[in-house]
Amino acid sequence: MKVLNRLRIITSSFVMVVLGVSVAYVGGVHADDHVGGGSITYKSTKLDDNIWMLQGEGGFTGGNILVSKGVDGVVMVDDGLPKFFDLLNKTVSSSVGQPVDYILNTHLHGDHTGNNAAFAKTGSHIIAHQNVRNKMIKDKADPKQLPVFTFQKQFNAYLNGQSLHAIHVAHAHTDGDAFMHYPDLNLVHTGDIFFNGLFPFIDLTNGGSVRGYIAAQQAILTRANDSTRIVPGHGPLASKADLLKANVMLKNSADIIQALIYKGKTKEDVMAANPLKFYHDEWSWGFITTEKFTATLYDSLYTAVTQGEGDHSGHNH
Repeated sequence: MKVLNRLRIITSSFVMVVLGVSVAYVGGVHADDHVGGGSITYKSTKLDDNIWMLQGEGGFTGGNILVSKGVDGVVMVDDGLPKFFDLLNKTVSSSVGQPVDYILNTHLHGDHTGNNAAFAKTGSHIIAHQNVRNKMIKDKADPKQLPVFTFQKQFNAYLNGQSLHAIHVAHAHTDGDAFMHYPDLNLVHTGDIFFNGLFPFIDLTNGGSVRGYIAAQQAILTRANDSTRIVPGHGPLASKADLLKANVMLKNSADIIQALIYKGKTKEDVMAANPLKFYHDEWSWGFITTEKFTATLYDSLYTAVTQGEGDHSGHNH
């Protein structure tokens, strides 16, 4: 029952954020405080002496967050939904006891960047891929919301005695994704390149693609071993085995849909056949159902197969 309630919370609120994705980093997008009937808190999981994973409980607060501290300051990966800034700030303060100096955004969606402006006003410096800044400017976001440091392929930081590599992966969940690799800690924050135990959301309208998503997961897997701790964009703390399982599922699903496209099947044919039904019970959820996942794969792969566009966008049929 607890798992089902958690799924309902994620679903109802994630839909709100994604449907308003182009404006999600404006303060009005928020989750319901009382979905599931309880108060919302952040669960803080200590991963090392000076680094914590924060995850909302009792409601949807946004994507998973990492916070680390040391002599060089406080570094945070993603910052959740704006409605929960006070709660997040209080939770961070109780863990690290000082203001946040740097925030790295894994991508543009508002459940990961929603508190950029609020933290920027306290002195935090926002870092993200250049495409994140470009998209926010295009959508006329609050100037305080914008990353002030950007990168194209990789951003390296050497803070608090740890190496942190923000590594861009092209056309994956969006066109501005980066996963955060802490090699000294054997730790990765994937952003939404990984939904642990759920069909992934691949945002075709913002430059995501199925094959790019698969390649991005594989880029993380090559840096992982059996002891690597993986913080997904959504879902519980994971291992390499968890990510590999998701990657195998996605590759197999894509191969099935692509084979049908090669056979000349229309989107309507594929949807009616429900070729991914054997994944339904384990992977389907309220926002990305088996039907929606199938449609996303078809749209993305159809473009790649028929137009040679590298599987970078969707297509309607």
